[in-house]
Amino acid sequence: MRKPIILMTMMAALLLTGCRTAHYHLTGVERTRIAVDSRYDVVNPTVDQLMAPYRTKVDELMKPVVGRTAAYLDAFRPESPLSNLLTDIMVWSGKFYGEKPDFGVYNIGGMRASLPAGDVTIGDVVNVAPFENKVAFVTLTGAKVKELMEQIASRGGEGVSREVRMVITSDNKLKSVQIGGQDIDPARQYRIATIDYVSKGNDDMTAFKSSTDIKMPDKDEDLNREIIMRYFREKAQQGELVNGELDGRIKVED
Repeated sequence: MRKPIILMTMMAALLLTGCRTAHYHLTGVERTRIAVDSRYDVVNPTVDQLMAPYRTKVDELMKPVVGRTAAYLDAFRPESPLSNLLTDIMVWSGKFYGEKPDFGVYNIGGMRASLPAGDVTIGDVVNVAPFENKVAFVTLTGAKVKELMEQIASRGGEGVSREVRMVITSDNKLKSVQIGGQDIDPARQYRIATIDYVSKGNDDMTAFKSSTDIKMPDKDEDLNREIIMRYFREKAQQGELVNGELDGRIKVED
């Protein structure tokens, strides 16, 4: 079922004080609901004809194949094939920036589509990562990493790389966590690969606001979707299928 779109309209009154200064004051708020249903599925022939050349150009840009997957890859909590893959790719990308991250984090909310089984096109990757987010590398103390893992647990899981092993409870509490097979050392400095949006503490991962030694590359080639496509192309050149198997990075136990 399609959800109704809520349109908000605000009515303001203009009050003049003096001869030259205008002040605006909110006098009321009204709203109405418009059901988005099959009425809007009708294609206007004139508009369709107008859009045809643009649609053709977009298809030319989006249809090239960048690689192949071994299976359908979807994103969900606490752990999923797509979130595992994309987070591992962020860590993998460190080699292009002189970085050796201890682990990676990628928000589930930033994964906007699934990847099909078989051929993966540029358009498929753009659908997964449509935002202008770029790769980022930051450092957190072990104490802040523990705080970050608690925040990830409170959300029921996020994308974490293969170096992470977490156990959370069904009510979203952190039960245990290891990085690289070791308990977190509160005094140690941990290097993390992520995307710039997450590195700023968004999606309730506020521990990132304590980051130091922040590296945020800012070229088009640093967009996370470009890095994802680079990974797919490398695997294709090596004759490998891309996969994102579940491997127990985030387990739920009570």
